[in-house]
Amino acid sequence: MNLADIAALRLANQQILNSRYTEPAELVAWMGAVQAQDFGMAKWALGLRLKQATDARVEQAIDAGGIIRTHILRPTWHFVTKEDVRWMMDLTAPHVVKLAGSMYRQLKLDSSVFNITNDLIGKLLADGEELTREEIIAEVNKAGIETDNLRATHIMFQAELDKVICNGARRGKKFTYALFDKKVPSAPPVPREEALGALARRYFASHGPAIVHDFAWWSGLPVADSKLAFEAVRSEFETTNVNGREYIFTGVSEIPKVPAKAMLIPAYDELTISYADRSAAMDEAVANNPASGSGIFKPVVMVKGKIVAAWRRTEKKDAVHIEISTLTDMPAAAEKSLDAAGTAYARFVGKKNAVFD
Repeated sequence: MNLADIAALRLANQQILNSRYTEPAELVAWMGAVQAQDFGMAKWALGLRLKQATDARVEQAIDAGGIIRTHILRPTWHFVTKEDVRWMMDLTAPHVVKLAGSMYRQLKLDSSVFNITNDLIGKLLADGEELTREEIIAEVNKAGIETDNLRATHIMFQAELDKVICNGARRGKKFTYALFDKKVPSAPPVPREEALGALARRYFASHGPAIVHDFAWWSGLPVADSKLAFEAVRSEFETTNVNGREYIFTGVSEIPKVPAKAMLIPAYDELTISYADRSAAMDEAVANNPASGSGIFKPVVMVKGKIVAAWRRTEKKDAVHIEISTLTDMPAAAEKSLDAAGTAYARFVGKKNAVFD
């Protein structure tokens, strides 16, 4: 096996090749969690992996509560299903809180403050009302707790980690928060060792081939815990050594064939963001090119799982205008397929066509 084979298997396991899924929540359950701080791009990340998906349909699944958007795993937004969010939060939140400790001290936020704000926020949302951050923080201020933008952000962040709040339905273009217990079904706690194995199993099935340090990065867990999780599930997977690193993955009879067509991959996509080692997705020259956004921070064009360009979109009345910035040689066949890739994205967001500028 080589890096090209790893890229092909990741495309298949991440459901970008021949997806099995039509329902957004079922896809998120397979993936375990999907990074989601750029909301529009995160919806497209699901759309890429679903049959006949639209932006509106993905958002409907989020608003309906089958998919929860909250801070989990690493300290950033993710999509996770309502069935998984409790045990994943129990497993990963304590470490995230430790990581936030120095910032909390700078902001003079501690358990005495969070006990007050969590109680207040819980009461505000207890009757099922869904409020914006601005509406919630206004009430926190009325209670005598002063906030600036940074302090307010971390008060809401901790309320998520404490399972007080999660996303509500969007109100126009504004995000709202709902009471966690109103949106998420109750469930018995999962023993830590069992949860570690469950998270690793989900990751390596959907993101493999991957190494233990990839899982540590994706999960946000300490390397020691990640190694325990890796060893707990290792016997359930195939293993291979590539460039001196041990990868585990679901066994296959042959490496999937990947068409040489262009794919418009969103910023922060799991194909790049979920691995500590991203060499299968981009050559060193591409990774070091500021225009690539390290393959993470900007939407990219991939061919056979390798980054060849970056892209930007501007949505107008009937069309999406797309600008391509080449990062390395793009095969002629892939360049010809850009129109089809642009049309697929335009249809997803409800536009008639794509125009390449």
